[in-house]
Amino acid sequence: MLTGNPNDSVSDYPLTSPFGCRRRLAVLNVLGNENRKSGTSRHRNDSIKRAPVTASSTAAYFCTLFDLARRMMTPCSCDTFVALPPSSEGQRVIFGKNSDRPCDEVQEVIYFPSRDYSLGEKVECTYIEIEQAAHTHAVVLSRPAWLWGAEMGANEHQVCIGNEAVWGRERADNEEALLGMDLVRLALERADSAEKALNVIVELLEKYGQGGNCMEDECTFTYHNSFLICDRTEAWVLETCGQYWAAERVENGYRNISNQYSITTKIDKEHPRMREYAREQGWWDGKVAFSFAEVYSFMTTARVEAAGGRYCEGRRLLEKSKGHITAETMMDILRDKESGINMEGMFMTTGSMVSVLPKDESLPGVHYFTATPDPERSVFKPFIFVADIKPLNHTCSPCFGEDDPVKKKPRFQNKPNRKHPLFKKHEVVAAIIDSTREKGQRIVQKMLELEGQKMAEMEKYLTTGVDDSTLLVHLFSNAVEEELRVYSKA
Repeated sequence: MLTGNPNDSVSDYPLTSPFGCRRRLAVLNVLGNENRKSGTSRHRNDSIKRAPVTASSTAAYFCTLFDLARRMMTPCSCDTFVALPPSSEGQRVIFGKNSDRPCDEVQEVIYFPSRDYSLGEKVECTYIEIEQAAHTHAVVLSRPAWLWGAEMGANEHQVCIGNEAVWGRERADNEEALLGMDLVRLALERADSAEKALNVIVELLEKYGQGGNCMEDECTFTYHNSFLICDRTEAWVLETCGQYWAAERVENGYRNISNQYSITTKIDKEHPRMREYAREQGWWDGKVAFSFAEVYSFMTTARVEAAGGRYCEGRRLLEKSKGHITAETMMDILRDKESGINMEGMFMTTGSMVSVLPKDESLPGVHYFTATPDPERSVFKPFIFVADIKPLNHTCSPCFGEDDPVKKKPRFQNKPNRKHPLFKKHEVVAAIIDSTREKGQRIVQKMLELEGQKMAEMEKYLTTGVDDSTLLVHLFSNAVEEELRVYSKA
């Protein structure tokens, strides 16, 4: 585990987007120091009243959101996708997510082995402590380096989860509880199927609630959460608004979620008081068909307008490849800038993940992570669960222990440098790619060649299985080292 000094200031923290954010390249010293603090994103909508929902076109509801009156851009984040047969190619489930976060945030990829715990032990999440499970499964996570949970990840049973920020008619609570990202990790650690992961999340939501600042900053950024959860056989979409929730089962085809509610009338599980509460609030008259998205959405924010565009674009890109969706297809979707899915600006794509889950349980799942911003300028590197996996040191950020400003109250009084080794090298190379066209193109070509080589190697395991698991103990770390060698020649 890397250690660091929390007093190392990052007032000149790298703004890693090549477009809307300025990139500070320490090696070249091309920009001076600049303090940046995101504006407040607190969403006050608890006093908003709206007429009860009436019947409307679901398709029009989603795809006209993007055409509403534009507002100043406010923080929004993430797109998550899943494709199952017959939309995917072969008997495989394909999962993918872009994590879109503040552009000065470092995302790490880290592995935790399975572990047993004694009765009564506790686990300290980002803000609160809860009861630990008797056993936790091995997990690989992509997470903002300052928090306990994860934006996305997988476990040894090939359960994959990604979450999204959503805003509903219930106010997103600033009181510290479990973050949606904590719920992602807790579900992966405690569940061996997608449906069980859903059950873990809603049980913890009921017991502890969701809330707290979702950004490493004194400015408050809070939201509710939606989740896309899958395993080898099925997927679930879970959408929450405060303590209320609805879930939709996906057994075939494709599905995507963005920063908006998307469950309409197909509800396979729900909070027992979800409909009753909506009637009490005057949001639903009990006569028209109940649509969770229409009843619980707060529909007039710029976040939702932008998310509506990405949601529809994501569906369009999935539909375009229906029947032939592969890991490569999913990576292309995550790299798509024109759609806004590969986000740029003050909120940008800071990490990406694609997973391939064969329905045949004798075959391994392969999980690809970038651990760097902007998938168009990143390498997807493979990870396979085997025994005795070693720490992923190249993508593990420094640990500050109890001196971490996140743990001290008042929180976020300063922001330590959380850059991991791969992030540092990638930051330099990304600036070269942006500033020198021909050299940049050669570097990107080498990156894509490395990625293609690794994917070809993984196809063997996905087709015939793993004969010697010892060869995969350092799989992800070795791929990172090869990526670093590409960068060293830049």
